[in-house]
Amino acid sequence: MSRAFVKEPDGDQVSDDQPEWPISQHTNFVTPFGLQQLKKHREDLTAEQDALKTNKDSMSSKTALAQIGRELRYLVSRIATAKVVQIPQDKTIVKIGAFVCVVDENDKEYQFTIVGEDEADIKQGKISWISPLAKALLDSALGDEVLWKRPNGDLIVEIAVIRY
Repeated sequence: MSRAFVKEPDGDQVSDDQPEWPISQHTNFVTPFGLQQLKKHREDLTAEQDALKTNKDSMSSKTALAQIGRELRYLVSRIATAKVVQIPQDKTIVKIGAFVCVVDENDKEYQFTIVGEDEADIKQGKISWISPLAKALLDSALGDEVLWKRPNGDLIVEIAVIRY
């Protein structure tokens, strides 16, 4: 087919050829705080979207509205499929939502909180429950040694602290 017959966007249309945000195939476990964060982010984006709709004639507003719409669709899906994890009764076992401190053979400490995928933020010490370290730690107990598989070499660490 000749390109002459392909409809091009008019000058007032936004070409939104960006793919949708990928949705993880894993169960959408979230901590109660993580769910609050998702809902707050959805509210903030909705407010931003409403503000942009007042100036929807500008091309930059149309582009921003398309991007916000894509992110809102992602958030709505994640909130709808969220499985909130509760604090376990047995607080001596590592589960999602646990703060865990581990120590390696050189007495170096590493501290993490195991959270849902959307809540993960390594700068805040929050790791996703599907990360290799979290998978190694889940269902372990205080004093257990686990193998932390890392790109720069495996490390055996002992669980020193578990808090919820």
